[in-house]
Amino acid sequence: MIANGVAHGRFQVLHHDHLKYLLAAKGRCQHLVVAITNPDPTLTKYDAADPHRSSPECNPLTYYERYQLVKAALGEQGFGQGDYSVVPFPINFPELYRYYVPLDATFFLTIYDPWGEKKLQQFKSLGLQTEVLWRKPKAEKGLRSTEIRRYIALDQPWEHLVPLAVTQVMKNLGLIEQIKKLTNV
Repeated sequence: MIANGVAHGRFQVLHHDHLKYLLAAKGRCQHLVVAITNPDPTLTKYDAADPHRSSPECNPLTYYERYQLVKAALGEQGFGQGDYSVVPFPINFPELYRYYVPLDATFFLTIYDPWGEKKLQQFKSLGLQTEVLWRKPKAEKGLRSTEIRRYIALDQPWEHLVPLAVTQVMKNLGLIEQIKKLTNV
């Protein structure tokens, strides 16, 4: 088992498939660094490989709110604070990585599309150790935060798509109403 791993994502509502990814990564390392991408608008940049990821409507939650979702979901799984860290991660600014994550860690990825392939090549070009946990066609990706936000905005059932702890945090922080206001349907 490796010492440190990095699993990254926007988690713009953390759902069951995100948790599956985080648990798979944690199963491969002693300490998992959960790196939240697009932590704020100044560290978010358009990328043609997946243009929607940079839009404000696809990033309605703040870094702090997503930090709370990750912490709650991993806590619900029984992980203690020493098992993982949660950090911001400006994915589109490789020159800043060293300020946020341990560069000697293994960077875990799941790949479904050209954006995933681009990240893999970017990490490799920086000399980072990488491990692809799984690679699937986009049609087999599964849950998508965009759809969950749409369900929330339309008052359709969504709670079954996220860990119970995530639902609680979303209610406690007023994120359901926030998403309803910010989501175009």
